[in-house]
Amino acid sequence: MATAAVGGAGQEKQLAPTLLSFFIYNPKLGPKEGEEEKKILFYHPNEVEKNEKIRNVGLCEAIVQFTRTFSPTKPAKSLHTQKNRQFFHEPEENFWMVMVVRNPIIEKHKDGKPVYEYQEEELLDKVYSSVLQQCYSMYKLFNGTFLKAMEDGGVKVLKERLEKFFHRYLQTLHLQSCDLLDVFCGISFFPLDKMTYLKIQSFINRMEESLNIVKYTAFLYNDQLIWSGLEQDDMRILYKYLTTSLFPRHMEPELAGRDSPIRAEMPGNLQHYGRFLTGPLNLNDPEAKCRFPKIFVNTDDTYEELHLIVYKAMSAAVCFMIDASIPPTLEFCRKLDSIVGPQLTVLASDICEQYNINKRISGAEKEPQFKFIYFNHMNLAEKSTIHMRKTPSVSLASVHPDLMKILGDINSDFSR
Repeated sequence: MATAAVGGAGQEKQLAPTLLSFFIYNPKLGPKEGEEEKKILFYHPNEVEKNEKIRNVGLCEAIVQFTRTFSPTKPAKSLHTQKNRQFFHEPEENFWMVMVVRNPIIEKHKDGKPVYEYQEEELLDKVYSSVLQQCYSMYKLFNGTFLKAMEDGGVKVLKERLEKFFHRYLQTLHLQSCDLLDVFCGISFFPLDKMTYLKIQSFINRMEESLNIVKYTAFLYNDQLIWSGLEQDDMRILYKYLTTSLFPRHMEPELAGRDSPIRAEMPGNLQHYGRFLTGPLNLNDPEAKCRFPKIFVNTDDTYEELHLIVYKAMSAAVCFMIDASIPPTLEFCRKLDSIVGPQLTVLASDICEQYNINKRISGAEKEPQFKFIYFNHMNLAEKSTIHMRKTPSVSLASVHPDLMKILGDINSDFSR
């Protein structure tokens, strides 16, 4: 992505950082000479010539081994060069992920010819190392660990899963909009009064009792979390998926008024605005497919595989997670719709009303006196008065980029 900035001496173009390559390898899979290609489990872009892939992986392997001599327990995290920055991450023993990012460029014209100046110090290691770690966390959420894939069907199955997931996921990486919030990967919580919170808690208890196969539940309003039964680390990555991928995909049809009609078509149903964001599109269709995405949680402990059911009414969304060994039927989906839909519609309306009352009491929103980014390590709560808008592709901050970089440097110093 290029953004042009016109200066006094002529036109300058600022070229944002871009992903040059991304690969995953395991040095134990091809230890002998001539077997180097076996180490490579995934490589993007795939069009790269085989010998170049082997050479790049070999170079990373050498860097990691070399740095181990100085720091056996903490090998290389990044490598800085004039044109790019390489980031290394070992999420599981002997499985290495590498991301190569081209440094930002200022393109100038001298004597009618373009001259490129690489901004070597612009990228923050902490930010892009966190992005690489999130790539693994997101893969693990939907596929389980690398080791699990090896146990399920060896290298072949692992390669297939990596290709299927990362071929699509890497297209959603917008490196130019990454900043300090990507380091925290926190959760934005919705502010609520006690009575409304108790109503939500009561609703969740009733739903879990009525739909007794539900293992975990999460409740969100306006893309902010209110309640979750998942472990924090699992919820933080599920929250990222919901707010940066699933919810935005359903936003446009909703704004166009096509996708949230009052629902009264099921016999005996109360009118409501509920609908599935994952699962069947039309509950009246007897051939409707009840396919839900699978997620993996507690992978360090009990290793649970679950179906993810996301159901929304107005601005409220509830996630029901059920054991993957129990296939959800169309009958179950209809039952869920008839029980959850009317109650969630009323609850969403109550939350909206209470939120508006609180806003009126507190008065009109003013420009915050102090600009800050807040993160609580205990509950992963995150808040920013610096960001006017933060999406995967856009990061609109109300401060100069240089100040964002200083904040990133301060964070890196504190976390050493």
